[in-house]
Amino acid sequence: MRRILQATMVAALLAGTVAPGAVRADGPLTPLVFLNNSAVTQYELDQRVRFMTLLRAPGAEREAALKALIDDRLKLDAARSIGITVSDKGLEEGLAEFAGRADMDVDQFTRQLAENGVERQAYRDFVKSGVAWREVVRQRILPTVRVSDAEIDQAMRKEIETPIVTQVLLSEMVMPAPQGSEGAVAARGAELAATITTEAQFAAAARQYSATPSAQRGGRLDWTPLDNLPPSLVQIILSMQPGQVSQPLTVPGAVVLFYLRDTRGRLRAGAGEQTVDYVTLALPDAATGAQILARADSCEQVFVEANRFAGDPIARQTQALGAVPGDIAQRLASLDPNEGAVIDYGAGARLVMLCGRQPSLIADEALAQPLVPGAVRPSPPPGAAEAPNAQNAAEDAAIAAGVARPAEPPLTSRAAMREALFNRKINAAADAYLAELRAGAIIRRP
Repeated sequence: MRRILQATMVAALLAGTVAPGAVRADGPLTPLVFLNNSAVTQYELDQRVRFMTLLRAPGAEREAALKALIDDRLKLDAARSIGITVSDKGLEEGLAEFAGRADMDVDQFTRQLAENGVERQAYRDFVKSGVAWREVVRQRILPTVRVSDAEIDQAMRKEIETPIVTQVLLSEMVMPAPQGSEGAVAARGAELAATITTEAQFAAAARQYSATPSAQRGGRLDWTPLDNLPPSLVQIILSMQPGQVSQPLTVPGAVVLFYLRDTRGRLRAGAGEQTVDYVTLALPDAATGAQILARADSCEQVFVEANRFAGDPIARQTQALGAVPGDIAQRLASLDPNEGAVIDYGAGARLVMLCGRQPSLIADEALAQPLVPGAVRPSPPPGAAEAPNAQNAAEDAAIAAGVARPAEPPLTSRAAMREALFNRKINAAADAYLAELRAGAIIRRP
């Protein structure tokens, strides 16, 4: 059920309109909010709260549910304004996809909802708004989103520089949920997760609701190695930042919340190693090198200057910094991209210019990417790949069999990083567009 919520929070419950003069002032069709030419009713809000409570999901509190219903009106209006309509086939596919995430077909899911007081039409309209908005995003936002190679490099550098978490400092809140009270306790957990913003607030709630000995300490636990936690909980904790509260976790007889106070970690192997792209040009004397550097402001321009000399005095290489000759590496250490220096050997000189530098882990990952037809992959720098041996083969087999954890999570591939950045940009643009729609709407309460 939790996966269903995460995949459908962009949708809302109902898309019907109600004429203000056609309802009783105290009935289920009582308008709560007027939005442009439609209204959100008490019935819709009750259904939405009941639905989100059944899913044991955030957003079950009434104000959050009302805001989501307003946003759904705006999404459906935006779809209609650019000629998007949800076909019967498209709606049925959306309903099936939604129900399938609970391992049910549409009829099974509808029956379960009905048994808990959620009408079939509410479910259909819930999905319809999500389908419509997805098409709005596809047509209006998707064509405008681009991810550059520089953005991918920056994101990968950040991942490399971020320590791998090995220990966590948690606070816990374990709320008993006897049979028959699961829904109410889950709703309380969702409300706490949505409203707690500080450790002090979490500690106060833990003292009030938690049933474990740690409640007297505000739920505070000691430093815990990440390897000691269940894999499912590890994934949740790693998705959090210090100062965040987890979503409610339902376990037999209880609902559990965690507050992440702090983390400890280490850098991944090879995080400090660099690969450099540089040019060297053999020259008759240092003065000539100084003259070239006064004119050349890029590695490409150095190649132009090299045409003045006989033979083949210029070379461009990409190497792990540890494999670069010491005299050249010493100069490269202090240079920024497209800056150069001259090494004076007395009986000759060498111009050195840095074209670029990046973490070796990024360079090694680039070597692993598929090549276009006809392209030739450069040889990896020394030490870029570990030779197969009995030890690492055994470790790989143990990890594949699920009997051991990998020593550290693999670095995200460029393709996966591009997709993650792309999705992040789409979501941000969609949120900004929705905020624009909200700002331009006429919203009032009776």
